[in-house]
Amino acid sequence: MNMMPHFKHNQQGITSLDISELVLSRHDDVKRSIERLVERGVIALPPMAVMPKEANNRIYSVEVCVFTGEQGKLDSITVVAQLCPEFTAALVKRWYELENQTKLPQSFSEALQLAADQAKKIELDKPKVEYYEKIVVRDTLLNASQVVQKIKMSAVAMNRSLDAFNVYHRGVKRARLFQQWFIDKGLGEVKQTEFGFSQPMFTTKGEAWVIEKLVGEGIVA
Repeated sequence: MNMMPHFKHNQQGITSLDISELVLSRHDDVKRSIERLVERGVIALPPMAVMPKEANNRIYSVEVCVFTGEQGKLDSITVVAQLCPEFTAALVKRWYELENQTKLPQSFSEALQLAADQAKKIELDKPKVEYYEKIVVRDTLLNASQVVQKIKMSAVAMNRSLDAFNVYHRGVKRARLFQQWFIDKGLGEVKQTEFGFSQPMFTTKGEAWVIEKLVGEGIVA
């Protein structure tokens, strides 16, 4: 007998199924990503529940992870930032809608106040979205030292070669920034450290490109 609680869409919370539909990913893939983040201590272990899902003209039960409250809100945003950073703002908007769906105005003055409150909250949420886009999603990226772990080369030597390949901006001193072509091809991103400094980070596609380039040029075996 399944003793897990049932969850309804009208409850104030986000489920792993909601996230899978938002980021257009399989639900089991989303649940595996949540499990990995829990194992790494990035997010708290969310409770499980059962909820109905309709598919092929029939309704069946599916086990979902449930994110509720302020902790659930932050953890669900972290999950989306890990899966598809471009959907982070959409999830923040969804949480805003959930938190305000029961606060319907009863008069014109209340409606005006609600509109003002909504505008203020949207402004307050902007730094949160920017934080997750700039800081949290760094977990999916690699720095130069991590890239060279797979090849017999120092990060300094690799960066020197990347300078020759026109990967970094030559006019920027005391910091390394990717050329725009490198970013446009999805090979790297520039993120901010917790101290506000810019840091070039390689995507897994960028890591493969760098290693292939170094091998192709005969720089590494």
